[in-house]
Amino acid sequence: MEPKVSSLAERPEMRERVLGMADSWPEFVTHDLMGNAHYGRISGELPEHVLFAEDERGEVVAHAHSVPFALHTEDRGELPARGWDEVLGWAFSDLRRGVRPDTVSAISVVVDPRFQGHGLSARMLSAMRDNARAHGFSEVVAPVRPSAKHLEPHTPIEEYARRVRPDGLPHDPWLRVHVRAGAEVHSVAPASMAVSGSLEQWRRWTGLPFDSRGDVEVPGALVPVRCEPERGYAVYVEPNVWMRHAL
Repeated sequence: MEPKVSSLAERPEMRERVLGMADSWPEFVTHDLMGNAHYGRISGELPEHVLFAEDERGEVVAHAHSVPFALHTEDRGELPARGWDEVLGWAFSDLRRGVRPDTVSAISVVVDPRFQGHGLSARMLSAMRDNARAHGFSEVVAPVRPSAKHLEPHTPIEEYARRVRPDGLPHDPWLRVHVRAGAEVHSVAPASMAVSGSLEQWRRWTGLPFDSRGDVEVPGALVPVRCEPERGYAVYVEPNVWMRHAL
């Protein structure tokens, strides 16, 4: 059965169920400061840009968050190197100052782990595109977290983003979904998300010792985490890939 997709603007009573849906994010990713500051605001302040899918029993099986923002301004114009973090900041700065948005950025597409592998991510991406078009936008951009990059943490993101299969589609499965939906690989956001924490926090998030100086490979991380025991902290700077969807 085709899942029913709605927005929180249409059904605000579903907000807690949408936000409470199970996900498969690595624990450390949830401690990005910009994400913690702004992600939860999307459903409250921009509910028309939060979509969710229900199965035949009415269970929430996927959701997609996006934000409108002004890209084509004198002081912006280019998709930012700080990717996900920067676009979240831009979107809520624009909202506060009453700046008219001209572009929509995808922020997340999340599928309940029990329902992964059934095409729901592509369905939600398509719904996000349709939603942006319905609100008068002509472009969706996305700071994409390549789904298989964690298997190659030492491969440069520039090389990984441009790798294609013999059929010309991207090597990475999530990038491939975007291209099939009509997007093109635009550029790399080398510092799209940053997570810093004490060594004790990283031990708690990952179960790893974090007791040696240097790069630490962490399951689910797209690049190694830099550990500085003498300073008592470790830092993860995640690269993403900017995709552009003309509508």
